Amino acid sequence: MDPIKEMYARWAAGDMGADDQWGDVTAEPRGLDYTEVSAGGVPAMWLSPHGAAPGRAIVALHGGGFVGGSLYTHRKMYGHLAKAAGVPVLLATYRLAPEFRWPAQIEDAVTAYRWAAARTETVALAGDSSGGGLAVQVALREPGAAALLLLSPWIDIDPEQTATSYEENAATDLVFTRPMVRELIRQYLPDGTSGLAPEVNAFHADLSGLPPVYVQCGSDESGRGDSERLAKLTGARLDVFDGQLHTFQMAAGRAPVAGEAIGRLAAWVRPKLGL
Repeated sequence: MDPIKEMYARWAAGDMGADDQWGDVTAEPRGLDYTEVSAGGVPAMWLSPHGAAPGRAIVALHGGGFVGGSLYTHRKMYGHLAKAAGVPVLLATYRLAPEFRWPAQIEDAVTAYRWAAARTETVALAGDSSGGGLAVQVALREPGAAALLLLSPWIDIDPEQTATSYEENAATDLVFTRPMVRELIRQYLPDGTSGLAPEVNAFHADLSGLPPVYVQCGSDESGRGDSERLAKLTGARLDVFDGQLHTFQMAAGRAPVAGEAIGRLAAWVRPKLGL
């Protein structure tokens, strides 16, 4: 079975495993150095491919619904991206809900981005799932990023979650259901904070100033509606991978489709970085 579908089948059956086991679906990339750093006080990790182009970098923000994920769950996937693009990736984490609620996650993401941008000539932003939504929020607050690379981005923080893709993919996406996403929103937003506010929900912000955007998602994921909506609003390049689920790129090195997706991301972003 596909490693991503196998993992989600276990999750749907109630076996979530330890958080750090999430990264087990990704093969270990070779030819990289990993260096943990404090990015202005935010825990981060440089993923540096041997022979990387100087003066360029990608700042990546991991997913996990704002309540999970870490440098260690996602270092291998973004390591594959770093190696394919030939540039270092600064993978940053952030404070997690419900202990820390909005806007703590955005604050940490902005801090890490500023830290990297001050040390690098040209910077792109990347993120998967909730990290994709954070990457958009960073770009809205900090103009100057060369590009946005978004993997199954979760943008819509509206508790109503009206996207029709929930119904369309109910038989294939058994994990990211509307009630599950609503619960994540409940844990993320402080009481009294509207999920429709522009500073919370990028779908209600002015997106005209965003850099070039490339969005990838799976045809069978319930969150496909966010990717399609964002592409429509921004004119982004959108690749919908047939038969794939949420953040299927996590299977890089183990599933050919994940490697193909990472390769497309790298080929698209290199010219944006001046390579």
